[in-house]
Amino acid sequence: MAHIVQEKEKLIQRVRRIRGQVEALERAVASEQDCWDVLQLLAAARGAMHSLMAEVLEGHIRFHVMDHRRGGNSDRNVAAEQLIDVVRSYLK
Repeated sequence: MAHIVQEKEKLIQRVRRIRGQVEALERAVASEQDCWDVLQLLAAARGAMHSLMAEVLEGHIRFHVMDHRRGGNSDRNVAAEQLIDVVRSYLK
């Protein structure tokens, strides 16, 4: 949880942007906007959520999985960096 506390304000701002996107989506559906507009809003909200997920996961891996006592080149740290890269690629 410490990694979230350190980045708390930045994460809260991201959550607020996502909330704004979801509210825009709700307004679009309520006002019966064209499906293309709704799909665009859905894609934007999904992308923002995935970016937030990637950021929190990266912090979790760096804080809870990596072994900072062994330095950056330990097998565990190299594998953790590879995992971060895969997660970021997957969530794009």
